[in-house]
Amino acid sequence: MTNSDQIVVSPVSGARQLALFIRLPRLLYSNLPSYVPPLDMEQKNMLHPKRSRFFDHGKACYFLAWRNGKPIGRISAQVDSLALEQDGPRTGFFGALDALDTQCVKPLLDAAETWLRSQGIERIRGPWTLNPHGESGTMIEGQMEAPMIGTGWHPETLGPAIEQAGFAKAMDLLSYSMEVSPVAEQANSVPANLRQRLGAVKIRGLRKKHIAEDADILRDIYNDAWAGTWGNIPITQAEVQSLLASLKPVLKPEQYVLVEFNGEPVAIALVVPNIFDISGDLGGAPSPLGWIKLGSRILTHDFQSARVILLGVKKKLAGTALSAIVPALLIDELMKRGHTLPYRTIELGWVLETNTGIRNLIERIVPHPYKRHRMYEKTLSN
Repeated sequence: MTNSDQIVVSPVSGARQLALFIRLPRLLYSNLPSYVPPLDMEQKNMLHPKRSRFFDHGKACYFLAWRNGKPIGRISAQVDSLALEQDGPRTGFFGALDALDTQCVKPLLDAAETWLRSQGIERIRGPWTLNPHGESGTMIEGQMEAPMIGTGWHPETLGPAIEQAGFAKAMDLLSYSMEVSPVAEQANSVPANLRQRLGAVKIRGLRKKHIAEDADILRDIYNDAWAGTWGNIPITQAEVQSLLASLKPVLKPEQYVLVEFNGEPVAIALVVPNIFDISGDLGGAPSPLGWIKLGSRILTHDFQSARVILLGVKKKLAGTALSAIVPALLIDELMKRGHTLPYRTIELGWVLETNTGIRNLIERIVPHPYKRHRMYEKTLSN
């Protein structure tokens, strides 16, 4: 390799480089037949320091890899104050790792490690963009499947390159695609007599006149349900409210599934329509006509698929009959709502490979995951 061919990694500086960092994946992967670019606007909401609620409690440094003056890769390194409050090694994270030329993966990871060491971090884990409530993991399987909202896409070469850089597998995150059909609905149906024996169980949707209150209920149940789970970081009130605000143009009451027992909220699921269904043919930066088409499709709710992005059951139900039945009740309700919403498939994603309870429930309907994302980690030496 000549000096002119050397890879240079440098921190992102200025608005122009930040804009390049945000749109770089579609520039790198645009010629790959299995890649569909997300909207730049969506990525900007996730990564821009002035838009992402992550920066209320975290900080990050972005890096670009260059060769011969051309960008060939990117990575983020971030520290979350909420994670540092948890027991165990001081853990920092990397995310937004994208590269087609795998020679730049190790230099990018080295840059992230160096920055995290300067922040007093003892262990690096990722990829998370920018925390577990954004895009999680490197895609290991499922590159040829249809794209899904909130799910990162990576070439098959990226995972092995991370391992070659000295990182070990920490956890696999599994995604399942359920067809909304009478057969699938019957496979997970909760019998009427069992519903009756549950007692005072009520299921309702989102109250658009009380979005802030329903957002707080969602946050409370989710944080309680996932406390102590591998890799979990509590979701903040601002993050939930920002999420619902961003979804407001496409959010329908039926997409919010709340289970109440004796008047108390005990379980929640939030399903969001797959923006790729209506934006995939418009590119990451639509033309003015493209934006008009997108707006029209949103108004008619012209979606075919959706993803469950939040699901949780309060820990107080542990050990009771409800703890085993309520998750099935949530999925049953989602399937039934497929009759009023246009979705043909619903994705259940980010299921930890170690979560055998949820996996057994899902795999009664869908035997195998259709996508797999992998988390990696590494202990940082002084």
